[in-house]
Amino acid sequence: MTERKGYPLALDSWGEEEKRAIMEVIDSNCFTIGAKVKEFEETFARYFGSGYGVMVNSGSSANLLAFLALLLSKEYDLKPGDEVLVPAVSWATTYSVLHQNGLKIRFVDIDIDSLNVDVDQLEAAITPKTKAIFAVNLLGNPNDFSAIQDICRKHSLLLIEDNCEAMGAKYEGKYTGTFGTLGTFSTYFSHHMSTMEGGMILTDNPSLYQILLSIRSHGWTRPFMDHSVYEKKSDDFYEMFHFVYPGYNLRPIEMEAAVGLAQLKKLPGFIEARRKNGESYLEIFGNSSKVIIQKPLGESSYFGFPFILKEAGKRKEVLARLKNEGTEYRPIVSGNFTRNPVVDYYDYSVFGTLANADFLHENGLFVGNHHFDCRRNLDRIASLLHD
Repeated sequence: MTERKGYPLALDSWGEEEKRAIMEVIDSNCFTIGAKVKEFEETFARYFGSGYGVMVNSGSSANLLAFLALLLSKEYDLKPGDEVLVPAVSWATTYSVLHQNGLKIRFVDIDIDSLNVDVDQLEAAITPKTKAIFAVNLLGNPNDFSAIQDICRKHSLLLIEDNCEAMGAKYEGKYTGTFGTLGTFSTYFSHHMSTMEGGMILTDNPSLYQILLSIRSHGWTRPFMDHSVYEKKSDDFYEMFHFVYPGYNLRPIEMEAAVGLAQLKKLPGFIEARRKNGESYLEIFGNSSKVIIQKPLGESSYFGFPFILKEAGKRKEVLARLKNEGTEYRPIVSGNFTRNPVVDYYDYSVFGTLANADFLHENGLFVGNHHFDCRRNLDRIASLLHD
């Protein structure tokens, strides 16, 4: 493990098991997508109680392929130009993948306590062009899926989950990332478990699974496991380089999957440690007069610890003090994403005002959470904030 200095944003969670897993792949002389990837996909899906898993090279790629698969599927009424409701606070590739797939983005404000989409505004934001809700479980915190699923049923909307920051979180006993038609995960370095780079898509739909396998690998027919989506020709030679979908090359490598199998065994311990730190976070800051903190809905997996300063204009001073005593920090994901210049490229609209997202944008910050006890660091931040 990397030596701890100050309070870093992220640290590696690898041990000898991960190194051995990489060496086994090297010794096998099989590096591109193969048996380890398939084993990791099946093990990951089984762990989270889902029917199928498709591993890709990043969580961002998982988001991209999830929407392309829905657009290509004949089962779902989603086409370019349709509208998708999204929270105003998330990572860039929650939104860019919608633009890349020709979908219209409609931003909805967040709830200031959960930092997820404001469910009270969600239904009011629906227009005749709305076809889907892209729910983001921000920083490990589950959405109110009872309410969101009711809205989806009432208005015949698709539900897709961006669960890249919330691996291991649960709502009413069910893992987040499995409530929607598709759910996406990230195994990037700073996340709950790490495969260097990597992502996963979970679904219970077998035809979406087949489409995802194809579009992950150029859109060809070779990776198809059965004939449920496309009837293969009897000529194997013909099917070797036969393309049926507009696809990408977003495949992972065997070393990433091998590390993933080792990390998945450790994931329960990682999540338990993060939740214990989360309990400290709630205990120390829950009644603070200085900051608003993220309040868990269900069982958060605590990606990190956000703070929104109640007194406007104080963030610069707080950041200077944090930096001086060795605590790394970041904005709360992107802040209000509509304030990023990239939205000029998007086809988008905003429902109402984004007052909470704006307040977070101007006064928010977050620090890291880890798989070891962070109580001492959180106590130090509390002393700094209340000085």
